[in-house]
Amino acid sequence: MDAEHDSGAPAPVTLDERVGRGAAERARLGLSAHGDWSPAAGRFDPVELLREESASRSPELVPIRYARMAASPFAFYRGAAGIMAADLGGGERSTLEAQLCGDAHVANFGGFASPDRAMDFDVNDFDETALGPFEWDVKRLAASLEIAARPLGVGRRRRAVIVEGAVRSYRCAMTELAAMHNLDAWYARASTRTRSSAAGATRPGAGLSRASRRPRRRRGRRTAYAPSPS
Repeated sequence: MDAEHDSGAPAPVTLDERVGRGAAERARLGLSAHGDWSPAAGRFDPVELLREESASRSPELVPIRYARMAASPFAFYRGAAGIMAADLGGGERSTLEAQLCGDAHVANFGGFASPDRAMDFDVNDFDETALGPFEWDVKRLAASLEIAARPLGVGRRRRAVIVEGAVRSYRCAMTELAAMHNLDAWYARASTRTRSSAAGATRPGAGLSRASRRPRRRRGRRTAYAPSPS
């Protein structure tokens, strides 16, 4: 008997099963369903939600937080992860869940030194991490780029290029990761150098590098379903 199954662990999901689930989800909820948002009927009061969140914070720090959020639209957005999650939770969403950053705005990405002295680029804040639909992190990042660019004098067309480029980069990276075996995906990394050179790239996985390209005998199963480039 298979030792893994004998231990009571769930059977691994096969690649074909993942492909089928991804295709079914795309048929159920097309891209256009993610393109628009409008307040739901009887929408919650955002200010009241902030007050509820503040109940678990140090009382002396709450006024400081509110003052910082009031400084600009982007500052408010940075502190309003709960509001956005509540709004997204009331609309259409996929059933493909992941362990989210939970607050994947542009200021929560950055470079940091790896053990082998490379400068890697990744998410650097996980205070709001939670299990949820994978697209919520993508939407939070895309919206943050739009909001952050406005006060900088970036024009509407250029803002659209920036947002579309970020989403395209995510899609291309996921396409490459989907074709990798588990260990290769685990060790894949994005450096500050490759991120810069791939900013406008459209080929799958531009900007991703593998920490080791040496062949491995036991790579395990492939990671996931490769999403459609359309």
